Order: sequence, then C-alpha cells, then structure tokens
Amino acid sequence: MNQRLNLPDFELKISEREGKRQLWDPIRMKYVAITPEEIVRQGFVSFLIGEKKYPASHISNEQAIVLNGMNRRCDSVVYDKNGCPKVIIEYKAPTVVLSQKVFDQISKYNFVMHVDYLIVSNGMNHYCVKMNYDNCTYSFLTDIPYYNEL
Repeated sequence: MNQRLNLPDFELKISEREGKRQLWDPIRMKYVAITPEEIVRQGFVSFLIGEKKYPASHISNEQAIVLNGMNRRCDSVVYDKNGCPKVIIEYKAPTVVLSQKVFDQISKYNFVMHVDYLIVSNGMNHYCVKMNYDNCTYSFLTDIPYYNEL
C-alpha cells in the first residue's frame, strides 16, 4: 500500500494464491483479496485488538445480516462477552470521504443490529458515535472506546 494510514503500525501477511496476491485475515481465518478497504479493515482491527484491548474472538468480519429482506454484510461487528452485538464498524478506502452517505449506510445496518456504538473509518479519519435510544439521539465521541468501556 502506498498511503500510510492514521493507525498504529500493523503487519499484513500476504501470499500469492492461484496467481493473485491475497492477505490473511486472522479474524475470518482465511486469505482474502487485497483491496484498499481490506487493508483499512486489517489495520483498524489490529488497532482494536492491540491498543483498545478488544478480544479477537469477539470480532466478526463480514457479518451477514438481512435488511428489508435483502442480504447485507457489516464490515465488522464487535460482540460483548454474552454474544450481544455492541459495535458496528464500516470501512472505506483512504480516498473515500466519510460523508453522510457512509453514516446512512451504517445506520441502516443498525436497524437490524441495534448496537450501542457505530464506527466509520477510512484509515485516515475515524468517527465513533454512541447511541442513546432512550432520547433517540447519538453523540460523537472524541476517541474509540476501550473494550471494557463498551
């Protein structure tokens, strides 16, 4: 990757498979296509595990959901120790602006998941909102919460 991300350094395990370069996703336990969005995902998940103390076993990448009768996938979902979803994360390539459209996308996923936190990241900028369902509001946080704060 040519562009340096606004994330702590992380290592990518890259392999040549069937004539294509792929990278290892330790969460899904398989090789996946190398895309700018996937590199952001790997860097952000590494940050969550290493810096914010999220257990790798509580993170799901490409989590399938059904929204309005259509199959969709959340980029990452973080679960609590009881298996309840707490965070949805949406990744974009570093060149993609994190616009209202991105927040609209993750908000639609939250109709199904009903989590406490929504995070969007393009590897350069990261935004986290905490939902307040009692008041039907949300607030932007200044930092990504540690796992024990979820």
